[in-house]
Amino acid sequence: MLTLGEVHTGFLRNSTSVSRDRCAHILALIQGERVRRSERPVQYAVSPERLRGIDCRLTSASGSRHRAIGTVAARAAITGGHVLQGSAFVTLTGSTADRRLPWPHYLARPGILETLGKVDWNDLADGFLSEGHPPESLDLGAICADVMHEVQTSDHLDQRAPLRTSRSKLRWAIVMPRGEAIIQFGIEERGLRTLRLPMTGRDPADLADVCEDLALHDWLLTCLQGLIEGSDIGAVDRAQLIRRFGPAIDHLLHLWMPAARVDRSVWDAVERRPGLTRQWEASVNRIRDQVAAGTVALLSDAARTEARP
Repeated sequence: MLTLGEVHTGFLRNSTSVSRDRCAHILALIQGERVRRSERPVQYAVSPERLRGIDCRLTSASGSRHRAIGTVAARAAITGGHVLQGSAFVTLTGSTADRRLPWPHYLARPGILETLGKVDWNDLADGFLSEGHPPESLDLGAICADVMHEVQTSDHLDQRAPLRTSRSKLRWAIVMPRGEAIIQFGIEERGLRTLRLPMTGRDPADLADVCEDLALHDWLLTCLQGLIEGSDIGAVDRAQLIRRFGPAIDHLLHLWMPAARVDRSVWDAVERRPGLTRQWEASVNRIRDQVAAGTVALLSDAARTEARP
């Protein structure tokens, strides 16, 4: 009836790109379970899904209180050997017993929370996508943070990220729409993004792939724009600008491949309004122009120095 998810995105704490084999070791969060990997068009690895048992309240936009019991699926993914994502998602459905059952019942239904009592699914989706959540309510963000922390503390990492950037978080919900079935992407305060999707009947893990891909590219764009805004273009010399843009050129620019591994329908719908690709291309061109101008200035200075008697 309702699927909820959250994705956190940030740099892996390692100064260089992590190899495919090291990614597999880092993401082996469950002994004996396979880490899925792909090499084309960009290196990608994702951990096996791990379940977290939960008995919690649900946040609703109307303020009504509901209880849910079951398990949440969580996983971690590394893209390009540099970008780490923690992801948690769950499908909510009404309980047929309308009371708490023994845990074996919930363990037999992985990734599903059963709600007690009558609920309005759109009301729950609106509440989940809002910024403020009561402490006792469903907190997928905390699960994402736990998964990322486990990966970040791996002995395979040198704990030196190539750039100082903030994490971003994307909350998403899939529910039967009240009216027209449209995709809604929102840019909120404090790094929060929200995504509301109409129900399609697709597997929640596949939908999580799509949302993780969108979260990745929104984070890449946010990082690049933040770097440009903080670079003091026009106020510092060209050589200093080249040094400031170097890490982005080395670690970010080649990762922009939206919907390369997933269905394009969500990305295409989001692109109609915010125009993420147009922003990305404009930002990349601005960096390249500054680097080109800086290189010409440095070469001119070097030529004048050599020409002096």
